[in-house]
Amino acid sequence: MADHAAQVEELLADYRRSREQLADVHRALAAISESATSPCGMVTATVSAQGALTGLDIEDGAYRRYRPAELAHVIVRTTAAADAVAARAAGHAVAPVLPAGTDPEALLRGTADLAPAEIAPPRAADPDDSFEHMTWLESDAPPPRSS
Repeated sequence: MADHAAQVEELLADYRRSREQLADVHRALAAISESATSPCGMVTATVSAQGALTGLDIEDGAYRRYRPAELAHVIVRTTAAADAVAARAAGHAVAPVLPAGTDPEALLRGTADLAPAEIAPPRAADPDDSFEHMTWLESDAPPPRSS
């Protein structure tokens, strides 16, 4: 009986260590805030570990230098650059709790165990694939049997 009690106590200790390690990872992820500045220096974007835009600084001169669509493009590129830095930081934060050989950034993107073909967006539906407007009266096939 004492042997089982020791095993249970060891399992509980392992569980507590795992929970604390998980809590450490969550705290590290919550603390991630990464910024990037555009090459022109007029836009700085800050994002969280999840890629959420948490800050955006635009110099006054940017409104004179860029047309609205161009400025939007600079903002999007700068935010993407900050997101890439945050994703690397998030990958470093989760790496210690992952099995050996796991790509942390791929795991966070949700693509860790998927082949490129599985990640590709679905192809657009071909209108010719639809049989919605056909009836058995318009085909050479016999009518469906009722059960």
